[in-house]
Amino acid sequence: MSSLKEIKGRIASVGSTLKITSAMKMVSSAKLRKAQNAIGNMLPYQEMLSGILGGLLGEDNGSLKEYSREREVRSVALVCFASNSSLCGAFNSNAVRKALSLASEYASAGVAVTVFSIGRKMSEAMAKAGYPSPEDYTRLSSKPSYEGAAALGEILLGGFLEGRFDKVEFVYNHYKSASSQEVLRQTYLPFSPEGWSARDAMKDYIIEPSREALVSDLLPKVLRLKVFTVLLDTVAAEHAARVVAMQTATDNANSLLVSLTLEYNKSRQQKITSEILDIVGGSMM
Repeated sequence: MSSLKEIKGRIASVGSTLKITSAMKMVSSAKLRKAQNAIGNMLPYQEMLSGILGGLLGEDNGSLKEYSREREVRSVALVCFASNSSLCGAFNSNAVRKALSLASEYASAGVAVTVFSIGRKMSEAMAKAGYPSPEDYTRLSSKPSYEGAAALGEILLGGFLEGRFDKVEFVYNHYKSASSQEVLRQTYLPFSPEGWSARDAMKDYIIEPSREALVSDLLPKVLRLKVFTVLLDTVAAEHAARVVAMQTATDNANSLLVSLTLEYNKSRQQKITSEILDIVGGSMM
């Protein structure tokens, strides 16, 4: 049985850990609310742009040819999202596992794989597996910005249109709820207008200079915005995962603290009883 001093030391250690996990949960909760607000403020704009584009594509998809052309996949770009830090449960490991599996799948088929790693945890894991990122995108994970996401979108669009990439895919954690995140694999390019129907076609609008010109200008903006949307989605999922992880750690610390306190009290009571028996035994001699 551990001594009273050892148990007391463990109680103090668990108590300190409890304070840390509680504070981290509060910080992550605040960051989660901020991420949710960012998505909420951006979604109306994205939905409006997507609605306009969907209306324009309702009658004529000819302007999509250069963005939607299917090719034989000889080179693929994988944009894989994770976080810069840990202590968020299986958030990073799930994304890394999915990214490694997808990269291996393409590599085994003889396809050249380029991995754009967003987040330090993803970058380290993919570099270790032999897929170093062309650039350092760790700042995007810690401080997401539209400018950074749009710059990445330009690189991906340019690579696809120039023929350096035959396909571009995203791997990221989707924020479903505060307690649930799902790793998604999503095709970014070639672009597919699935989900947009002709019922939203802009028949009551006069379009200048032409439908084709407007689509060719609007489509790259929607695609760049998609990168930012996925980035915000990943950040929200990260903070949600960290809130859950810190709550679990806090609950475990509380449970352990109760057990240690009970053990301490039992040991202390046993020691006091033993000392009383020694005193009584000595007085009867």
